[in-house]
Amino acid sequence: MFESADSSAPRSLQPLLHDVVICVDAPAFAASPRDGQLRGAHVQGFYDHDRRLLHTLCLLLDDREPEPIGVQPLGPHQARFTAVHRDPRDRTDDPTVIVERVRTAGEGETISLRNVGTTERRLRVELAAATDLADIADVKRGRRRPPVLCTPAGDGTGLRWRSASGRAEIRATASAVGAAVAGGPEGGTLTWSPVVLGPGESWRLTVAVTGRAVRGPTGQPVRPREPAPWSEPVVHRGDPRLRDLVRRGLRDLGALRLADPLGGAGAAEDQFIAAGCPWYLTLFGRDSIWSARMLLPLGTDLARGTLWALARRQGTVHDVFREEAPGRILHELRPAEARHGHGLVLPSHYYGSVDATPLFVTLLVEAWHWGLPDAEVDALLPYAERAMDWVLERTAEDPDGLLRYTPRPGGLRHQSWKDSEDAVRDAEGRRIEPPLALCEVQGYAYEAAIGLAALLGHRNRSDAAQRLLNWATALKKRFADLFWLPSPHGPADRYVAIAVGSGPTPVSGPASNMGQLLSTGILDEDGGRDVAAWLAAPELNSGWGLRSRSATVPGFNPLSYHGGSVWTHDTAIAVSGLCAAGRPEEARTLLDGLLDAATHFEYRMPELYGGDARSDGSPAPLAYPAACRPQGWSAASGVAVLAALLGLRPDAARRTLTVRPATRQPLVVRGLVLGGQPLTVEVMETAGCRISELPSGWRYETA
Repeated sequence: MFESADSSAPRSLQPLLHDVVICVDAPAFAASPRDGQLRGAHVQGFYDHDRRLLHTLCLLLDDREPEPIGVQPLGPHQARFTAVHRDPRDRTDDPTVIVERVRTAGEGETISLRNVGTTERRLRVELAAATDLADIADVKRGRRRPPVLCTPAGDGTGLRWRSASGRAEIRATASAVGAAVAGGPEGGTLTWSPVVLGPGESWRLTVAVTGRAVRGPTGQPVRPREPAPWSEPVVHRGDPRLRDLVRRGLRDLGALRLADPLGGAGAAEDQFIAAGCPWYLTLFGRDSIWSARMLLPLGTDLARGTLWALARRQGTVHDVFREEAPGRILHELRPAEARHGHGLVLPSHYYGSVDATPLFVTLLVEAWHWGLPDAEVDALLPYAERAMDWVLERTAEDPDGLLRYTPRPGGLRHQSWKDSEDAVRDAEGRRIEPPLALCEVQGYAYEAAIGLAALLGHRNRSDAAQRLLNWATALKKRFADLFWLPSPHGPADRYVAIAVGSGPTPVSGPASNMGQLLSTGILDEDGGRDVAAWLAAPELNSGWGLRSRSATVPGFNPLSYHGGSVWTHDTAIAVSGLCAAGRPEEARTLLDGLLDAATHFEYRMPELYGGDARSDGSPAPLAYPAACRPQGWSAASGVAVLAALLGLRPDAARRTLTVRPATRQPLVVRGLVLGGQPLTVEVMETAGCRISELPSGWRYETA
């Protein structure tokens, strides 16, 4: 996600994240360089609810910084930083004092000093702390705020910062006694001198970072009280890369969970996945929906929580600034209005997304198929119908009958998942401006209409279902007439345009967007074959995953946000679509590259990474320097491709689970969930499969 607007003014530079150590326990996180010192630069600091609580926490021993020797993640929420302190007077080159800092998101850190030498050490220990209480939007745009005045806490054990408005009070409190405490306009210090350590002795300090910088409006997401609302699958006999990708992804998703405080009293907590850390640690319609969709084979509770969190905030009125409309699904929720620079101003509740609304409908339909209880389906159905009404109204207003976006001045220019300033370029490299009808958005709308028609039909509402089917049939024909472009020298003789502009004029130049059409049903069999050929071809398939833009067209940049990079979730969606369309060879080609890339990222997949071509001896893929990591739909992608390889397709109306494996390797997966019951799927070497523990009344069939 990239948020900007037109301006000729110089642009502040967004902080890079490629070498940042992030500990996250949503809605809190901490970010630092690999030595663990927080020096007030870039994105460094402790954060909570989109506000930086501290940006400086710098340790000095005898007026010198310890020398870093390593960092070790202890889980998504915690990391250990190890350093040494050497004394020039020592008669050995070996370090004699070992320094360990264990940092925990949402809490603070512990600092341990250990004398491993043979003589007594007398140390002066100083901890410097400061903050600017900056909003995450200011940090993201590279804007520095002045420091906030620091004062000693009343009990003499900590430091306190309070904003000029009086709405913020942050406190850093140390557990060790005997500190000299000093404050000032630039920050404060806690000093212990001397700290005497005999041979083999240790000294320990705990720093608690507490407080909330801004009291947000009612309804802001909170840290969950309950465990993660999904099962933990166990992968046996499968590709170890896939097993590790699933395992690491679920750990990161656990740290990205948030809960909706507006949930019903006494009911199960409504949890959802935040979009990503550090920039998007909140409810994002599109991202949260995709994460929930990808995890449906592990149970429907996450989908239920996501649907309710968005349903409670569904648009009810027409509001130009918020881009709200009746039925429209929220794009982004923040504690306060945010100024992102260069004219971009977004309200706390912002609806500027063209795709979240049809995706909301499809999430409910798919959750129904995976066994969401009927009472929940029926309670959510009116929200889905209102969302579909918004889609139908927008297409009825469009001269070409397509689902387009036309942003307001000062809002997001592009309003689908490719939302950067230059997200849509043609084959000549020219930027194409809205209003635009993106190809994948038409697929989302078609899929939503077909799915909702099936659900309404099952509820004996045949007239409403037939109206949706008629509308979807007409959209499919319009799509076929308007979006295909010839390509005499490509891997197939035609491709799907990324978008249709006014006129209607299709935007030339192959892009990855067409890969998201395969599972929507808007393509016929020939169309699916042609798209599959493009996705597997070298100009889009980098060898590490699916490029967002063809490498053969002007403007391709392997480290452009949407102009040539590889997006983890985009590749996973394409793999899932290829499997669903009966194109397993092309799916395996893309998946193998994605899994190989995962080994270079220690299976914590970044939001996006470089789209350079893979070849013998080529370097490992590089994360996009400002990419979120962990990121919701990237972390969920392992489960998505695992389900795609198993070829699972439940049908609640027929109480039938269709299984069409897309892998030739033996694979056993336990811990899947259908209809609230555990499910085990085994793919055998003979290409057959075995299903155990189906819910009562269900059967399975092979395609």
